[in-house]
Amino acid sequence: MNYTKHIAKILTVLVILLLIVGCSKNKSSIDVDTKNDTGAKLKIAGIIFQEDQFFRLVEYGMQEAANENNVDLKLQNSASAVDKESDFIRTYITDKVDAIAIAPVSADGSVTALKKANDSGIKIVTYDSSINADFPICDVKSDQLLLGKYTGEEAVKFINDKFSGKANIAIIQYKSFLPETSTKRAKGFLDEVSKLPGVKIVSDQDAWEAAKAADVVQGVLTANPDVNIIWAANEGGTIGAVTAVKNLGKAGKVYVFGTDMSEQIGMFLLDNESILQAVTAQKPIEIGKMVIESAVKSIKGETIDKKVELPGMLYTRDDKTQIDDYINMVKKL
Repeated sequence: MNYTKHIAKILTVLVILLLIVGCSKNKSSIDVDTKNDTGAKLKIAGIIFQEDQFFRLVEYGMQEAANENNVDLKLQNSASAVDKESDFIRTYITDKVDAIAIAPVSADGSVTALKKANDSGIKIVTYDSSINADFPICDVKSDQLLLGKYTGEEAVKFINDKFSGKANIAIIQYKSFLPETSTKRAKGFLDEVSKLPGVKIVSDQDAWEAAKAADVVQGVLTANPDVNIIWAANEGGTIGAVTAVKNLGKAGKVYVFGTDMSEQIGMFLLDNESILQAVTAQKPIEIGKMVIESAVKSIKGETIDKKVELPGMLYTRDDKTQIDDYINMVKKL
C-alpha cells in the first residue's frame, strides 16, 4: 500500500471539511442580522386604529417588509380606543417584542403605555399620527399640508372653469379626532382655494366615518342650498360627501373634492355622475414597509431618520388610466 498517497487523501478530506465548517459559520453571522441577541426571530407588533382600505394597505406593506426581513409580525386594531390600545401594548411588553409600529389613537393619551414599552427596551415607531413625546425612534407619515394643497390646486382650476372663480365651499374634517393632521390637511386646501376672491367657506364640520359624514353633509346642503363645492379631509368623509350629494339628487350642482384613495373612491372618480372630481391619496404600502424597515434597522444599530414625510399622489377624473391601475392593484393584493 502507498501510505504517502493514503495520508494525502486524508489531509485533503480534512481541508474540505474545515472549509465547509468555515462557510457555515460565515452564513450564521449573516443570518443573525434579522434576529435579536438571543438568536431568535425578531418580533415586531403593528397596531392600526381603524379598519379601512388605507390601513389594510398599510398592513400589507408591513407584512411585505416583515417577510423580506424575516420578522415575526403581530397585527392588531385598536378601533380608535385608547384603553384597547393600552391593553395591546401591555401584552406586547409581556411578550417581549422587539419593536412596536403604531398609529397612535391620541397624541397625549397614547403616551403612557408607549413610554412603558419604551422603558422596557422596546423600539417605538409611530406612523400616520404622532404622540407628544420624543422617545419614538421614527415617525413616518404623509406630508399633511401637501395632501390638502394638491387637491386645493385642482379645485381652483375647476372653480375657475366651472363657476368663473366663485364657489361656496363646505369643509368636512376630523379635528375632534386627530386635530393636528386634520388641521394641516384643511390648511393645505384652504390656502389654495382662498386665493380666489370669489370663494366663501360656508360650513366647517367634523365627520370622518362614511355614514356619519353622509348625514352631516346632507344637513349642510339642506341648510345651505348655495353650497356647490365640498372638500373632505379623509376617506370616510369623502365617501359620505359623495353619498349625500347622490341621495339629495344634487349631481351636476354640487361637486366633491377629497382625501385618500380606495377602490370605492376610485369607482366614484370613474362614474358618469361626475360628483367626485379629485382626491389626493397617501402611499400606505410604502408607509407600512418603511415603519418595519426602520424598526429592523434601529434594532440592528443602524442610523435611521427621526422623521419621514411622504408626498401624496393626486388622482383626478381626467386620468382614468391611473385610477384603473390603482383599482387593479388593490384587487390583486
